[in-house]
Amino acid sequence: MKNNNRGILIIIGGAEDKENECIILNSVAKLSGGQNGKIIILTVATEYPDEVGKEYTSIFNNLGVPNVETVHIETREQANNKRKIQQMEDASCIFFTGGDQLKITSLIGGTKIENFFRISYKEGMVIAGTSAGASAMSETMIISGIEDESPKKCTVKMAPGLGLIEGVVIEQHFAQRGRIGRLLASLAQNPRVLGIGLDEDTAIIVQPDRRFKVIGSNAVTILDAVKCSYTNASESRPDDILALTDIVIHILPNEYEFDLNTRVPILRR
Repeated sequence: MKNNNRGILIIIGGAEDKENECIILNSVAKLSGGQNGKIIILTVATEYPDEVGKEYTSIFNNLGVPNVETVHIETREQANNKRKIQQMEDASCIFFTGGDQLKITSLIGGTKIENFFRISYKEGMVIAGTSAGASAMSETMIISGIEDESPKKCTVKMAPGLGLIEGVVIEQHFAQRGRIGRLLASLAQNPRVLGIGLDEDTAIIVQPDRRFKVIGSNAVTILDAVKCSYTNASESRPDDILALTDIVIHILPNEYEFDLNTRVPILRR
């Protein structure tokens, strides 16, 4: 069922252009309200919050958003701090940086800050995330795994995500780090979900109606295993290569669209 009572998600595959046209970050700036917006840089995932916060603040300032603040969370106590929440109350966008996606969920999951941005998103706030911040958007997220190998049971480790986008699992740095095996391994465990692989400097903008548009210099790979006719996932050993048949794959470059409700691309004719 479509639910239009929500904001916009901007999910970025990492290593987005920060020096030239800045197509993705410029879209974040515009969708956040530009001169009239306020962006919160949430640096919970990174080990270098000061450097990362200053970098994104400078970029968004240069892209026409004068009101940019950094919020860093190091403990769950901080994630329940009223002052931290007050700092975010008039924001039009929350931007999750890269780093470690498990830090995002373990430090803010179930806290007042998570409750705040979840409610704010339902009320129309833009939520963006790059790299680790992208992976954490889904209900279940990939936290680690073996790259550049055929899929096996032991290829990927998963954990609960933030659940802002339902029915998908997200991989970032997709083509550049050879992560198709990790994404296929995750689908073998749960064929119901769609696998979305985001290349570097590439993002999807997910609208309230669950249609998304691809922006950026590379591509988005969508793997659909819902009609998979055979898999050996249940009986295979951890190091066995997985068998998967009848997997649907879509490759979508800049400006192409996809409908998450119908699981089909929206093609330009």
